[in-house]
Amino acid sequence: MIRKLHPLSLAVGLAFAFGAQAHSLKPVNSVEGITEYRLPNGLQVLLAPDASKPTTTVNVTYRVGSKHENYGETGMAHLLEHLIFKGSPKHQDPWSDFTKRGFAANGSTWFDRTNYFAAFAANDANLKWYLEWQADAMVNSYIARRHLDTEMTVVRNEMEMGENDPGGVTTQRTLASMYQWHNYGKDTIGARADVENVDIGRLQAFYRNYYQPDNATLIVAGKFDANQVLDWVEQSFGKLPRPKRQLTKLYTIDPVQDGEHAVTVRRQGGTPMSLAAYHVTPGAHPDYAAIEVLNLILTEAPGGRLHKRLVEETKLAASVGNFGLALAEPGFTMMIAELAPKASQDELNRELIAVTEGFAERPVTEEELKRAQTRWLNRWEKLFTSPEQVGITLSETIAQGDWRLFFLLRDRIKALTVADVQRVATERFLPANRTLSQYLPTDKPVRAPAPVFADVAAELKTFKPQAAAGVVAAFDASPANLDRSAQRSQLPNGLKLALLPKPTRGEAVRGTLSLQLGDAKSLFGQQSVADLTAAMLKMGTVSKTREQLRDALDAAKVELQIGNPSADRLTVSWSTKKEFATQALALVAEMLKSPRLDAPALEELRAQALTGIQAQKDNPEGIAQKAAGIALNTEPRGDVRHVRSFDEEEADVKAVTLEQVKAFHAAFYGASQAQLALVGDFDAAAAKAAITADLGGWSAKTAYQRIPRLHVDKPGQVQLLRTPDKQNAMMLGIQSLPLNDSTPDFAALQLANHILGGGGNSRLWTRIREKEGLSYGTGTGVNLGSEDPSGAWFVYAIFAPQNREKVETALREEVARALKDGFSAKELDEAKQALLNQRRLSLAQDGAVAGMLSGQQRLGRTFAREQQLNDALQKQSLEQVNEALRKHFKLEAFQLVFAGDFK
Repeated sequence: MIRKLHPLSLAVGLAFAFGAQAHSLKPVNSVEGITEYRLPNGLQVLLAPDASKPTTTVNVTYRVGSKHENYGETGMAHLLEHLIFKGSPKHQDPWSDFTKRGFAANGSTWFDRTNYFAAFAANDANLKWYLEWQADAMVNSYIARRHLDTEMTVVRNEMEMGENDPGGVTTQRTLASMYQWHNYGKDTIGARADVENVDIGRLQAFYRNYYQPDNATLIVAGKFDANQVLDWVEQSFGKLPRPKRQLTKLYTIDPVQDGEHAVTVRRQGGTPMSLAAYHVTPGAHPDYAAIEVLNLILTEAPGGRLHKRLVEETKLAASVGNFGLALAEPGFTMMIAELAPKASQDELNRELIAVTEGFAERPVTEEELKRAQTRWLNRWEKLFTSPEQVGITLSETIAQGDWRLFFLLRDRIKALTVADVQRVATERFLPANRTLSQYLPTDKPVRAPAPVFADVAAELKTFKPQAAAGVVAAFDASPANLDRSAQRSQLPNGLKLALLPKPTRGEAVRGTLSLQLGDAKSLFGQQSVADLTAAMLKMGTVSKTREQLRDALDAAKVELQIGNPSADRLTVSWSTKKEFATQALALVAEMLKSPRLDAPALEELRAQALTGIQAQKDNPEGIAQKAAGIALNTEPRGDVRHVRSFDEEEADVKAVTLEQVKAFHAAFYGASQAQLALVGDFDAAAAKAAITADLGGWSAKTAYQRIPRLHVDKPGQVQLLRTPDKQNAMMLGIQSLPLNDSTPDFAALQLANHILGGGGNSRLWTRIREKEGLSYGTGTGVNLGSEDPSGAWFVYAIFAPQNREKVETALREEVARALKDGFSAKELDEAKQALLNQRRLSLAQDGAVAGMLSGQQRLGRTFAREQQLNDALQKQSLEQVNEALRKHFKLEAFQLVFAGDFK
């Protein structure tokens, strides 16, 4: 029987079912779960709801970047990114508000756009506040001379950080050579002279011109009520007037390159490298999909042409990689190779060019295309299942001209043919279109097609969106519910399991497996053997070559990371999808139980390790970290707790033999002292059966005995270490603490650390970064382990070398003030809120939860302990926090290292 409803009753019923709607906005476009709206003032709004995780990400993208800067204005877009965070009359200190609300927030500037984003545990009050702040920041930010003056040294410090990076400098110089007129040839951070002499009036005019609703896109992704958000958007952004000005249409485009360009950069330190760079189409152009695939065909290990030729066959390169961008206007792609130790740079250059420009002689194969498509699409799918990443990634396609290009590029990748890819390769990878660190004149240049703008509207006419993903049920990520949901057990061989099935977007599954290995005596002198054994797990198995293993992982949509922070522990973390959960487990087990362990793989990894050590030898950050660790040495060389010097590391890596690697694997690898956790959308019974079959009978020959980490009681000292020709310096201090995370002071220490240097409105951040503008990044951290009473408190800052004394003075004065006067009740309340919000956010990340579950199985803990810490944080008094600081923080006990070019 159908009952007729009065229109008013029907409206009330719909409002009850779907949420009251006060806004007047109507959808403009909807693609695969993302819906577009437009405000009358021109603001574009994209909503991407996903209730599967209790997090929300908000991103505002402005269509302004370094491309839009005029003569004398380079760096303006980036300066504005910094100054927006300096507040407005209504929001005096945004960073302080971000911190106390537990936001993971930041901004970034690039060639075509600037964006500002925040991720946080889903919370209506925080979401509404952040929307209001973004709307206010759009038109009411101070952009004041007083803020520019203090922030100037911070921006210069950021420049100096870039100048310390040989790869970044070489890339910038390459772009400057590639582009004659277009601003893509200018570094986003700007010319030092322009930044240091910027006219505040011009900067304010730049802000008023581009920071307007008709030049911006608001993206909200994750868990939220769509109608409520649209109401808030109308209330906050909707009241902003549509600007009367018309933005100037950009028309500069470089002519086609008419000959090889050569660049040589000479700096002290770093690792030799070569770049081969080529002009390509805009991201919206149909040919750009082929460029994406060619990047993988050339550089992706293990099957990439450059990897095979330069790394495996000729041993000329320690590693190869790619840096290419989908931009709004004709862009670039670069093939990058790091020179292997003792190899010839001239030979590397010749082979780099021969392989990259060798598609006419060696055409693209169906196998290469299929493999590249699979890997690219797997990564796209993984990105699309993350609300945090989707909201931010859309910034790039918005900057290219339309957010739907995000999906169009995927479809173009799927539709590629060998003929498409081969044509683009032979058109683009040409001598006349190349920039390299050498010059070779050509009598008869063969030129690439002339650059053209992309007609985005025309390109989108044939685009057909796929069906949107289904709605995923909400999940309560509280400690109590995580414990209720987790299934914990132990196999007969000792392997401890923790399975937490839950709904996820895209049926995603995260796994973590941790192995405990050996003891202090059996592992003596084995650190580099352990490192290289762990690295070789990805290099193939007994039944699969390296390439076959990678293809099998791609087929099962597996992305994995292998880490061994010490010789006595190995951790494997991976992600996959529901239908491949057991297949992924089988592959991980195969890699661990029967790795190939052959000589060519060992030599490749040895070269990479030696290259990495060399890169750190003259890097201020690496030198400071190494020196602070060595200062706390108490164990002899060979003990896994001994911090090795760079020379010791290098000698150890060179001495490792294949026989040692095989013996290490045979002796120490096994699951009898292991913990495995799975989190996500999977069948728990099937997963447990697969784990039992794959790992249940696997045990190590050498018994595990935990190696205690001992508190080091050494007098503090200050070291000044010179790093010539480095424009950025590093301060790092470490104080050893005789504590673990069971100390009654644990919660108080966390709060004291947050107020002193752990948050965005901490004492050190406010003084060194905000007030005096001496550092791009500064802070403190406290790290207390879960077993032995051996923790550490550390402090750090990066800065220009000439500011060393100012940084040290500020550190000592702020510490003295905190110890003398203590913290305030307001600071404590904000720290509690921030830490609790951060902890809630972390429990909403499946990868983090898998890691926690694995650790809990090892320690015999549950999430109830997380709730206990939450409760302890909430209960801490101001007296307890101040007392914890005074009792444990001793600046005179720090190993304090300054590394830089202190002339």
